[in-house]
Amino acid sequence: MNQKLHPILIQAVVTGLISIFGDNRYADKAIEHLLKSNPKWGSRDRAFIAETIYDMVRNWRLLWFLAAKEVDLQQDSLYKLFGVFWLYKGNVLPNWDIFKNVQLRKSVEDAEKIPAIFHSFPDWLVSMLENDLGEANIREVAALNKQADVVLRVNTIKKSKKELMVLFAQEKIEVAEIPTFPDALLLKKRQNIFANPLFQKGFFDIQDAGSQAISAFSEVEAGMRVIDACAGAGGKSLHLAALMQNKGRIISMDVEEKKLTELKRRASRAGANIIETRLIESSKTIKRLADTADRVLLDVPCSGIGVIRRNPDAKWKLSPTFIAEVQVKQSEILQSYSRMLKVGGVLTYATCSILSAENGKQVQAFLQQNGDKFAFIEDKNILPSEGFDGFYMAKIRRNS
Repeated sequence: MNQKLHPILIQAVVTGLISIFGDNRYADKAIEHLLKSNPKWGSRDRAFIAETIYDMVRNWRLLWFLAAKEVDLQQDSLYKLFGVFWLYKGNVLPNWDIFKNVQLRKSVEDAEKIPAIFHSFPDWLVSMLENDLGEANIREVAALNKQADVVLRVNTIKKSKKELMVLFAQEKIEVAEIPTFPDALLLKKRQNIFANPLFQKGFFDIQDAGSQAISAFSEVEAGMRVIDACAGAGGKSLHLAALMQNKGRIISMDVEEKKLTELKRRASRAGANIIETRLIESSKTIKRLADTADRVLLDVPCSGIGVIRRNPDAKWKLSPTFIAEVQVKQSEILQSYSRMLKVGGVLTYATCSILSAENGKQVQAFLQQNGDKFAFIEDKNILPSEGFDGFYMAKIRRNS
């Protein structure tokens, strides 16, 4: 980092850490609130605050290890932890009283001997992943502790990839194509892409390549009736609409109305006029759509382990109890929502987890429960070590 340190910026970082770990706020919300609190900060200062908070959250356990201290959310302790972070990054601390005697009291080499510490993961989560993945779990944990790339999805309703790349070149925005992901572009330099006029015109959206793979995996076609039953704010619904050439009908459903409101706004910007939103108010909402869909996408609630790079605070907020509870919810959704599929239709079950208990084992249990009514077609894992977020997806055909 070449940033010159200012006390007010370090104070902002400390405030953000207290909000995340002390008040249990999600990191993105805590940072958003913090940046709004001082509109006088310039873009460089804002980037420093946000990136430093994320980096410290990402390396939270390692930093306390290097400081040789237990976690302490007092302001002075967090100032000193920032000092440890600054030294860990290879920088020199200014001669301020608050940084007096701050040093790396344990070595990075010692931390490397204990992967859970070096990659800053809870012991229980590393053990859970080891049970699933064996020795490969260390590779995945290391990948999950890296900063996520910014991946764009070309909105082919409005522009082809080639057309958009020409427009990006005119604006001196550097992007690269990603092999095997036909609608994806990698943003080479991080920037506030939301402010770009090309985004405002709906020519592209931000969506990780792994997430994009799920819509493509669903094999939708123009003219189909598709239900995205756990749509959230609609990233996959928007991609489905583009893959269907904006022809047919997509019913995007969720239990949270505010997410569907956001989806409507995004669909309007994208020109995806085949999307209809529908709030899930009770089991009757599902029952009314029984036997109607050519495709059903169930991107079910999950642990989110596969997307920890984007939400590094999640690894400190997850618990074995939550993961067990979410598996019950996944099973219920799969059993209940699958009734919306027509005979001969195909259901895609998806998670942003890399745990088999949320993935293949859920699909196996569903098929065992339903006899010959459904048949397994294929499944696919995308692991974080492959360069993008971790996802699981499986296709299931309804036979009767």
